[in-house]
Amino acid sequence: MNLVSEFNRVYANDENGRLVAEVRFPPAGAGMVDIEHTFVDDSLRGGGVAGELMEEAYRRIKKDGKKALLTCSYAEKWFRRHEDRRDILANG
Repeated sequence: MNLVSEFNRVYANDENGRLVAEVRFPPAGAGMVDIEHTFVDDSLRGGGVAGELMEEAYRRIKKDGKKALLTCSYAEKWFRRHEDRRDILANG
């Protein structure tokens, strides 16, 4: 899957240009973003795509020197399982 990383979003489209996976992390104050939404199309569920989205979002947020709030339930679960990635969390 070819993930595209933009300013506050990581996503993938299928061969027809239809959105099939996305994580959004818009600004949430000075030096902060809010990981607010993760979406994976039913056709891709169970294949690790959501984890790939979160890994890329993590890399992007860290590279940009931002801290993250979590209002997405999947993101909360993902960070509980990935202690080594919690360095970008605003509230540890």
